[in-house]
Amino acid sequence: MSILRAEHITRRLTGEIDVTLVEDASVSIEQGEFVVIRGPSGSGKSSLLYLLGLLDQPTSGRLLLEGEDTSLFNEDQRADRRLRKLGFVFQFHFLLVEFSALENVMMPMRRLGALSASDQRKRAADILSRLDLADHMHKRPSQLSGGQRQRVAIARALANDPRIILADEPTGALDTKSSENVRDILRRLASEEGRSIIAVTHDLHFAEAADRQIEIVDGRIVSGGGAIN
Repeated sequence: MSILRAEHITRRLTGEIDVTLVEDASVSIEQGEFVVIRGPSGSGKSSLLYLLGLLDQPTSGRLLLEGEDTSLFNEDQRADRRLRKLGFVFQFHFLLVEFSALENVMMPMRRLGALSASDQRKRAADILSRLDLADHMHKRPSQLSGGQRQRVAIARALANDPRIILADEPTGALDTKSSENVRDILRRLASEEGRSIIAVTHDLHFAEAADRQIEIVDGRIVSGGGAIN
């Protein structure tokens, strides 16, 4: 069974002029798979990612997360699944500038409330150490390089041990060396830890590291969506 499965999802904004962001998209994501979404600017890449990440709701179609039909969820249930099962990384790290790297990584754990404060701190420190940030965990974002800030953002995405990580242009604001580092981290999360990685990118070098590339044009998937029965 696919860990994440979109069946003919459409996202349409209605108003004086109707706009279709995603049209009849079907996608199947397997556990441990590293998938990249590619396409021209304005093609619907991020819109598709936000639908897969439960950040937006489809106008029609359905999305199955670990077999659960998310179209049946209320907003509280959607927020709960995002917090427990999904991790997010964006082009700009969105770290809270007044908190240390360690405290930023602890934030999702605090929201979930499943661990004691001491266990939250230990888990956050362990994740940062795995990402070679042990010497930087008490620094604030302004004291870190762009690549280090993005690694903290990845650590935060891992805070509640999600099986799926969604990344929107995670290397878009980074130099070449930092981009390669982020790409390699995401690749390892899939190959060594069995997490499913879904990333939007313009970076061809980044895309080449993926197991599969989904191409979207004018809101429609034209290749790479995976088998949908």
